[in-house]
Amino acid sequence: MTVIQQIITVLVAGAATVLTRFLPFAAFRHGAPRYIRYLGDVLPGAVFGLLVVYCVKDVDVMGGYHGAPEAIGILITALSYLWRRDMLTSILAGTLSYMVLVNLVFV
Repeated sequence: MTVIQQIITVLVAGAATVLTRFLPFAAFRHGAPRYIRYLGDVLPGAVFGLLVVYCVKDVDVMGGYHGAPEAIGILITALSYLWRRDMLTSILAGTLSYMVLVNLVFV
């Protein structure tokens, strides 16, 4: 790519990013429809469930440590969410505990 083509590409990508960030606010400035509010309520939990399924899809429960680090990480994530009600903190706690278990305990 030439320098001009690179500049145009960056400008188009930047404009597309700005447009996708501000378009929902312009479209729903008088309030979001009931269906959109419903999706805002249910999608975070659905994404969290999808993340769990994706993370444990390749766990071999018949070999090695039988999925113990994964199960402990999921348990810590669930318990920290029930305790703090903060999804980001619970994901961080589960990820950190899993990494410690895999790298220091189950070696």
